[in-house]
Amino acid sequence: MTTPPPPHPFFVYGTLRPGEPNHDLFLRGRTHSEERARLHGAALYDGPGYPYAVEAPGAVIVGELVTAHPEAYPQLLRELDRLEEYAPGDPRNLYERVERRVVREADGTVVRAWVYLAAPTVAAGLRTHGKLIEGGDWLNRR
Repeated sequence: MTTPPPPHPFFVYGTLRPGEPNHDLFLRGRTHSEERARLHGAALYDGPGYPYAVEAPGAVIVGELVTAHPEAYPQLLRELDRLEEYAPGDPRNLYERVERRVVREADGTVVRAWVYLAAPTVAAGLRTHGKLIEGGDWLNRR
């Protein structure tokens, strides 16, 4: 029997951010709070149409810390895993859902959150041939 993951908030840094296409599709009406936050130790790369977070010491990604309504959490977790093409242990994953420490911009508190990082093979390709998003903010990529 598989133990369900703890109900952490999600750190979103790309198409799930407010104003981006997947925010309304997946998050509208299902969140308790959305707060500006930063993920330290990761860099942001421009993938084909969407971003990838890649572990990188000293780098920072800007995004939002999204806390789901408790009753919406289980379904939202399943839907976000599907959106990000993540399945536990699947070698074909584009992303891996991992627990990381995220810093709230408002008060500097540290929160444990789910983050979708590029899977190892995707991350290796991005480090070699990817387009780094300077400043780590998807909304300022243009």
